[in-house]
Amino acid sequence: MKPIVATLLTVCFIGFLLLAVVEMPAVGADSLPMHNEVMDKYVDDAIEDTGAINIVAAIILDYRAFDTFVEASVIFTALVCILIVLKRSGSRYEK
Repeated sequence: MKPIVATLLTVCFIGFLLLAVVEMPAVGADSLPMHNEVMDKYVDDAIEDTGAINIVAAIILDYRAFDTFVEASVIFTALVCILIVLKRSGSRYEK
């Protein structure tokens, strides 16, 4: 019974993902979320606002620095949790 339920859930999940892919806009379309006033502000004002020479470096290191730091912190925390769980389960078998 469990394999049938797992198969049905997997098929439903794949169907949901396929519906999401069908609704995506075409590549390069003007309706994409990246084509808005925020992109124009970053490209036009990045060098003046940050003092960086490279626009990509200005966006990553100045505009998105806090976001990038938080992402790295989440990954580090997940790694520490995984190591704690693995160490705890491994020590149980050594006794």
